[in-house]
Amino acid sequence: MIEQGFKRKLTAVLSADAVGYSRLMAEDEASTVKTIATYREIMSSLIKQHRGRVVDSPGDNVLAEFSSVVDAVQCAVALQNEFQTRNAELAENRRMEFRIGINLGDVIDEEDRIYGDGVNIAARLESMADPGGICVSKTAFDQIETKLPLGYEYLGEQSVKNIPKPVGAYRVLMKPDAAGKVIGENRFLGRFSRKTAIASIIFLLMVAGGLVGWNIYLQQSKKVEPASVEKMAFPLPEKPSIAVLPFDNLSGDPGQDYIADGISENIITALSYIPQMFVIARNSSFTYKGKPVKVQKVSEELGVRYILEGSVLKSEDKVRITAQLIDALTGGHIWSERFDRNFKDLFGLLDEITQAITVALQVKLTDGEQARLWFGSTRNFEAWGYVVKGMGIFYRFGKENMAKSRELFEKAIEIDRNYSHAVTMLGWTHKIDAEFGWSDSKTGSLKRAFELANKSVAMNDKSPIVHSLLSLIYLIQGQHDKAIEEGRKAIAFGPNDAEAHSLFGEALFWSGMFEDAVEMYEKAIRLHPHTPLYMLGHTIYAYYWVGRYDEALAMADQLIDRSTKVGYDGGLWFGYQGSAIAHIRLGQESEAREDIAKYLKVWPGYNLDHYRTTLHYKDQAHTEQILADLRRAGAPDHPPSK
Repeated sequence: MIEQGFKRKLTAVLSADAVGYSRLMAEDEASTVKTIATYREIMSSLIKQHRGRVVDSPGDNVLAEFSSVVDAVQCAVALQNEFQTRNAELAENRRMEFRIGINLGDVIDEEDRIYGDGVNIAARLESMADPGGICVSKTAFDQIETKLPLGYEYLGEQSVKNIPKPVGAYRVLMKPDAAGKVIGENRFLGRFSRKTAIASIIFLLMVAGGLVGWNIYLQQSKKVEPASVEKMAFPLPEKPSIAVLPFDNLSGDPGQDYIADGISENIITALSYIPQMFVIARNSSFTYKGKPVKVQKVSEELGVRYILEGSVLKSEDKVRITAQLIDALTGGHIWSERFDRNFKDLFGLLDEITQAITVALQVKLTDGEQARLWFGSTRNFEAWGYVVKGMGIFYRFGKENMAKSRELFEKAIEIDRNYSHAVTMLGWTHKIDAEFGWSDSKTGSLKRAFELANKSVAMNDKSPIVHSLLSLIYLIQGQHDKAIEEGRKAIAFGPNDAEAHSLFGEALFWSGMFEDAVEMYEKAIRLHPHTPLYMLGHTIYAYYWVGRYDEALAMADQLIDRSTKVGYDGGLWFGYQGSAIAHIRLGQESEAREDIAKYLKVWPGYNLDHYRTTLHYKDQAHTEQILADLRRAGAPDHPPSK
């Protein structure tokens, strides 16, 4: 090839052409030129966003290339969806539709231009597409069949001008109900090895056992009793609202629970990035793990309309995932699918499931939102597994659990040093160690947490959890403005992230922006209906500062009751102290003194000298006010004498 003076390469070629362009020009030349210019800009932008390159754009045609067929087809779908939206705003006779053809083939690459059969086939496929449609070659189809939430119609082997052999062609079906289907193709199994056959049989036998239970479950779930809006614990959001229940592990091996948990968590995380949706927090959804639940009850307890539930069955290198999306208000299933894949395709499958949910709920994503659906930041299953296991331990909190989860995060980083989420979580363990005095050096642990947070941001600056970590570190350092800046980034990137809202509330709270802090805390509680105790504690104090003393007392009672039941002294710390300062503000000093007396039984060494060191108020006046109220309630200034 070098001897011939040109080079070849394998690339995905996209060819797009306007339908009826000559007619449009004849009827209204100025308007048509304006429309084609606008649509060319859209094409150029979306092609670039999907990591493609415009090669040529003569007249009403655009030729582009991509290194990935998946990127090319996703771009084509985005283009057609955008054109459909734009055309809806135009008179019917002025609408400009495009046909798109995509081929994966060998091309000649010369001075940023591409030539050859690979390009010619894409152009011929374009002519086979319907107006507003997409047609792909067999070589392209083989790369995307199981990777995108689309359907396909086999058009057979097509004779193509100037191409010696017929070309297999497929029409892309973009409607949600077509996802996963291949129409018109007589598919058959080719030769395969004895080893492959035996492995497949073993997998199918295992699948059969799991499916018996799953099919029974599906039959029962068809009888879902509709939920009542009047009985919901919270007002139903105007946005499509969803809770993703923990997926069931059907393997019979508890050691594989982490796979099912990781799948559920990744779907929740991906959906939480979408501002057009309302997504219940992971820890609220996971309160139903391992329990027989009714969709109606879950919907009413969490205040959401849609429930996603599913199962996972893994055997060697195969995985079967079954998922169904239920409309709790009608009791009907609006989407369900079963996916049989190689385990190595898991990450792509998670993207596919998440996109299928957004399509079913008629949520239109921007290209940036769609690109961020996958949060894992690794494609290494072993590293991913360590982080999933580590997260399960991290959520259980405590000094020992922090140390155990840290070891798992470190193992993940050893495997994939660019795994930003693992780096972030490692930083969190050091920050928590510093905060609770679980390390030999608070300063050293905090410094390490800060280093890891900045390292993670350099890898992925759109992760809510890393910006929340930075926000808290800046608070501890007394840099309130920087803490607020990082908190804003966290909720911008995680509009449904309960933790991000709660932690941003802390930055606002310590900065004296109490009304804004209340708003953040209440949003966090709504996203996390089975609210963790620490969120209740923070909200009590925010209510205190904005004068909502009765609400502070009610929440303090709730916190004390729940903390007593689970034996969590930290909750009593927040509850009794919060109740005391609210009683003081209501002029109920005797009740406040009772609160502090109960508090001192739990924490006999409590004193205001130490409490002062834990406060991070930007305005010293706020520190003095709360200390004065606690002093009136009977809190001692100094530690008890020995």
